[in-house]
Amino acid sequence: MGEEWWRGAVTYQIYPRSFQDDDGDGVGDLKGITRRLDHVAGLGVDAIWLSPVFTSPMKDMGYDVADYRGIDPVFGTLADFDALLARAHDLGLKVVIDQVLSHSSDRHPCFVDSRAGRTGRHADWYVWADPKPDGSPPNNWLAIFGGGAWTWEARRHQYYFHNFLAEQPDFNFHNPEVQEFHLANMRFWLERGVDGFRLDTLNYYFHDALLRDDAADYRVKARPEANPYNMQYHLFSKNQPENIGFLEKMRALTDDFGARMMVGEVGDSHHAIALMGDYTSGRRVHQCYSFEMLGPEFSAAHFRRKIEGFFAGAPQGWPAWAFSNHDVNRHVTRWAAHGISREALAKQAAAMLLSFQGSIYLYQGEELGQTETVLDFEELTDPAGINFWPEERGRDGCRTPMVWEAAAPNAGFSAANRCWLPVKAPQAAVAADTQGPGSVMAFYREMIAFRKGNADLRTGGTVFFDLPEPVLGFRRGEGTLCLFNLSPAPVKVPVTGGRMLLSQAAEAGARELSLGPNGFAILEGGAVG
Repeated sequence: MGEEWWRGAVTYQIYPRSFQDDDGDGVGDLKGITRRLDHVAGLGVDAIWLSPVFTSPMKDMGYDVADYRGIDPVFGTLADFDALLARAHDLGLKVVIDQVLSHSSDRHPCFVDSRAGRTGRHADWYVWADPKPDGSPPNNWLAIFGGGAWTWEARRHQYYFHNFLAEQPDFNFHNPEVQEFHLANMRFWLERGVDGFRLDTLNYYFHDALLRDDAADYRVKARPEANPYNMQYHLFSKNQPENIGFLEKMRALTDDFGARMMVGEVGDSHHAIALMGDYTSGRRVHQCYSFEMLGPEFSAAHFRRKIEGFFAGAPQGWPAWAFSNHDVNRHVTRWAAHGISREALAKQAAAMLLSFQGSIYLYQGEELGQTETVLDFEELTDPAGINFWPEERGRDGCRTPMVWEAAAPNAGFSAANRCWLPVKAPQAAVAADTQGPGSVMAFYREMIAFRKGNADLRTGGTVFFDLPEPVLGFRRGEGTLCLFNLSPAPVKVPVTGGRMLLSQAAEAGARELSLGPNGFAILEGGAVG
């Protein structure tokens, strides 16, 4: 696939806790993933991305790392990881692993040493600050999972900063030793053979060295947010310009290993597209994705604005787009009001996402049209859901186990009596959904193969057409026309010529194209208007 195998590629995200449990403890593991890789390869994707499998107390389900070079026993061993890597490569799959660099677990040896006193080896490896004269924290920064972003440490008579849980202290990236520490850990995995990294919370690495207060969010809102974090404009707690220099160091490291790739997660509700552009311009990360397409918005104007906005701001950069992941409600549920049925909406979403310019990330179960699982409060594990219930139900609903066999105990995910999250009333399963050409999974296979074989869709440019809502229309590359009816009501689009390549609820007339509910058409040639 060459040095730039990632450009236009399709990557399948695996959430290890929920993919396949082979040791019977109710939590997914590396051996289970390895056994199920044939399913992933059968979809035709180019790569897999593994959410964290590192040693962790699991306060944030692995995004609180206690050893950046160790595999947590719940997932297996380094030998199990090596076996997974080898099997994936045998199947032609690249392997991308998470790197959670902005913060560690409070049980990481470096933080244990740092909190012990102000003179230790790692004293300045985390973000420490003196209290104000009245004993309050040094500024008004808030934590994403609730409350203030500063926790008192009596041994140092100082506060430490954490963007997430108090058990997830932020590293001090202004310290060059911290940067070198993370580069060395990344090198460890590159030498082991991984093909790339997904960089968690990429824009959170650096904080404002002057610890200035964040401003109030300038956007007018009808009522206060359920999560106070969203009521601030985070000018200083993240998104700092010093980030660029460290991204360039990471890029130099990966370039030493040839055909490797970094994709950065940009979490920001104000400037995500601009940051994506900044971070992928020049010799920085290869691609970025944000939450811009992971929200409730489902309109032609929205999707057009995000894609055009990226390439206008970063014509030499490269985006990655996703509709679902481990942090948001599954898109078939999120956009249900715009669909005539689960299956029709799932297929349309696949056709649309896989026709976008950029690299594409799919989330496990998406190929089944899997919906969000509704959980009771007592079943939750996610701190976001627990802290903001019931206004926000957290992320557990999209993290429930993969559905392999609908009638099997725990849907074939585990032989355990109780799994870490329950399987509830699955609407589709791998074993059943492989049957019949009309299934959602069959369409995913068809659409992924079509994208792979169409240079326009993989790397071609995009020109949008000025069409009224709810129709999204654009041309990819030299001659691939893509039209989508983003509604459960039929529409007509003025189209002449062209040969239909893939479609749903579409009928071509002499001078118009009829698109039924959630209809779409991808044509070779043709003209709009």
